[in-house]
Amino acid sequence: MLVSFSDLFFTHQLLGTIVNVIVDSKEPKDKLLRGILTADFDEDSCLSRHQSSLYRKPLPYKPSEYLISKLRSYEILHRRCGPGTRAYKEATKNLGHDDDNYASKSVGECRYIVWVAAFGLGNRILTLASVFLYALLSRSCTSWLLPHDFPLMKHIDGYNMGYSRCYGTMLNNHAISANSTPQHLYLHILHDSRDVDKMFFCPKDQTLIDKVPWLIVNANVYFVPSLWFNPTFQTELVKLFPQKETVFYHLALYLFHPTNQVWGMVTRSYDAYLSRADQTLGIQVRVFTRRASYLQHLMDQIVACTQREKLLPELATQVSNTSRSKKLNAVLVTSLHPEYSNNLKNMYWEIPTSTGDIVQVYRPSGERFQQTDKKLHDQKALAEIYLLSLTDNIVISAGSTFGYVAHSLGGLKPWLLYRPVSGRVPDPPCVRAVSMEPCYITSPSHGCENKKRIDLATVFPFVRHCEDTRHDGVKLFDGTKDEL
Repeated sequence: MLVSFSDLFFTHQLLGTIVNVIVDSKEPKDKLLRGILTADFDEDSCLSRHQSSLYRKPLPYKPSEYLISKLRSYEILHRRCGPGTRAYKEATKNLGHDDDNYASKSVGECRYIVWVAAFGLGNRILTLASVFLYALLSRSCTSWLLPHDFPLMKHIDGYNMGYSRCYGTMLNNHAISANSTPQHLYLHILHDSRDVDKMFFCPKDQTLIDKVPWLIVNANVYFVPSLWFNPTFQTELVKLFPQKETVFYHLALYLFHPTNQVWGMVTRSYDAYLSRADQTLGIQVRVFTRRASYLQHLMDQIVACTQREKLLPELATQVSNTSRSKKLNAVLVTSLHPEYSNNLKNMYWEIPTSTGDIVQVYRPSGERFQQTDKKLHDQKALAEIYLLSLTDNIVISAGSTFGYVAHSLGGLKPWLLYRPVSGRVPDPPCVRAVSMEPCYITSPSHGCENKKRIDLATVFPFVRHCEDTRHDGVKLFDGTKDEL
């Protein structure tokens, strides 16, 4: 379990939450984000929770009343069933002692999902949102900060597809039935999952899983789109999210709020570098190889994308005087490689723009290597995600969960940089996403009613192929196929 998540997000007995930033000293106009949040918190303990409306533009997407009521109901359930309650103590009594005879015992309304933190920060945020939504649909409690005496704590990080209580493995071995369900199940929802693991959301599988008091979920992919493939879940999801591509956006505003230390990093950077700009652009760069030619090709691609899409002005071919007012463009670059921000900064410093506008380039942190689970590194990474989400437009690297979180949190449809192929800059260099939802990179090969491989984006009208993956990634969207 990722206990260090408490160094990044404010947590309480219900869960934690995420948000963002602005520079004004006025009172927040919408501290509760149109009802997503409740008012019963000490504001000083989590400044980000109540200051987010100052730093964001007015929320363009209104949460449904049904979602708000569902969140309040979940909070009540968590107070009755969460760690420290009598129900929780009763539910943990037989946990871990069911190897020989594992007919599960009912724990009434209290069922539990334990989220196991895995991989990088972007993966963790996306999967926690996925698991939480599954909990809302299955009326279960979730926990990301387990008591240290949790019976499975010593073994939980070692679970994999070979574990005897792995749901997919039990199905393959015919070791689970409606009359014989264990006290706990392990769901393996990683990039290497088998289809039998990915199909846990189907109605016939839910009939079995609903009988299990404890689910241990290890995931590194945003599996929310697959929940829509269950007809029962889909009926509920349509009421929760009438605008399908707002799922992560609304869940993130509810679930994730940076700690005061992280929030301070965000606000200081925003006030110093972004707040006075006429236009802001976020650029997130992930490097997949250290070859020198690749680094230069990617730099050329960034320039080609931002200028072709009119996100940044082109350079002037000759110097001219202009008396018109100049606009300030602030560019926030996040990358473990400083070359990209340095090159962009020098380019716009050495040569004026064709429009006369000013371009200022800023890179928040000086990190050079990914150091997941190092407290300060993760805090800086989270601050960068929030800063990116506060920009007017955003360009991100293909297949980056870090970038997915940033643009979805900001309610932004990003420009996606294609991966360079054969040492060449792709043409076009980037593409505008049709949805602000993250991509489910390794989606199932078929739906619940099909056993053969199908094109999910053809069968289900509310999903389409991700622009930045080959053909196995899908995302939710609100448009029609005619718009693609």
